[in-house]
Amino acid sequence: MPCKTLAVLAAALTALCAGALCAADAMTVCVQELQVRERPSFLGRIVATAPYGTRVTPGVQQGPWMQVQLPDGACGWVHASALTKRKIKLSAGDKNVSQTADAGELALAGKGFNQQVEGELRAKNPDLDFTWVDRMEAMKATPEQILEFLQKGGLSPAGGL
Repeated sequence: MPCKTLAVLAAALTALCAGALCAADAMTVCVQELQVRERPSFLGRIVATAPYGTRVTPGVQQGPWMQVQLPDGACGWVHASALTKRKIKLSAGDKNVSQTADAGELALAGKGFNQQVEGELRAKNPDLDFTWVDRMEAMKATPEQILEFLQKGGLSPAGGL
């Protein structure tokens, strides 16, 4: 379904159900930064990003990939594992929020891991060396670099490029 068609359908459905029913269909970003791609592949060009907690309008699904529309109207493909049906409300004024958190802490908390959990793990396992874990977390590869790696190694991802 083309993005424009998705946008028109989303607008029409929103008008029909006065927002209440459609809000239940929205999904929430559950990763630190959602990368919206022009095609359903990790090698697709990134056309937009959205932070943890952003509500998106889902569209068609193709395998593990889902077409979505962001609140600003940007449209593209995301891996479905980066979304949840749960609504995540982030507001510093809420009674259940005692302090602000950065995007990294929010993403870790969404996965059940935070600085306290890491601290406890380090305390129970003082011989563990997190140097390589920290280095791996800091690594970034562009889609072009990943594609070059795959081609040089004669590899093909299961879902295709």
